[in-house]
Amino acid sequence: MLKKRIIPLLLLMNQRLVKTINFDKYKDVGNPVSTAKIFNDSDADELILLNINREKRDPLSLRDILKEISQECFIPIAAGGGIKSINDATEIIKSGADKVVINSVCYENYEFVKNLANKFGRQAIVASIDVKKIDGNFKLFSDCGKILNKISLREHILKLMENDVGEIMINSIDCEGTMEGPDIDLILKASEVSNVPIIYSSGVGNYDHIKDIFKISNISAVACGSLFNFTDSNPIRTKSYLKSYNINLRLF
Repeated sequence: MLKKRIIPLLLLMNQRLVKTINFDKYKDVGNPVSTAKIFNDSDADELILLNINREKRDPLSLRDILKEISQECFIPIAAGGGIKSINDATEIIKSGADKVVINSVCYENYEFVKNLANKFGRQAIVASIDVKKIDGNFKLFSDCGKILNKISLREHILKLMENDVGEIMINSIDCEGTMEGPDIDLILKASEVSNVPIIYSSGVGNYDHIKDIFKISNISAVACGSLFNFTDSNPIRTKSYLKSYNINLRLF
């Protein structure tokens, strides 16, 4: 059985670390390099770094920050935001990332996922899925939540797996940044379909939220942004709490 992971999520805009609510309402929360080092020193299992600037989606803008962070951090780093080509992904990997995170491009060309997996290995490919509930149904959005896609959650996950995706990251637009709890229904529906590891992100506001996600599903990892930015929580304290509930974790 895979050990569960705790992953800080760093959102970038104009080279600054920001937090959002429902993919909107941006708030500057600090320097991404110094923040990444703190997470590295507090037993994070990995880092996820995403450029969410809707106007400047050039993934190459991540290169300098990735180089700085990779010199300070000695844990796996996944990075993305606007990746559209093999060259984009290559530059991200060369700059210090261990994995690339892709989203919008998947809807345009599923074979691109396979091409990336063939070049870097499927373990290096994370497909991020942004989901919003509309009239009781889960709808998939791309381009930072701006574009509605017609494909269903189930079909999208199946197509990603057919094309050798390594991991899937599920984001609830409705819960993102609220700290009011995860979308359990979304977690269960994604878990029913996927046979690759799933990272869940959005709505986590306390340790019990993380405990519940791991207890009721086969989710492999929880990515946290607001919990670590706006409270005194950190990965070490999170793991200490979860360990008391016999959750199989990567421990320090």
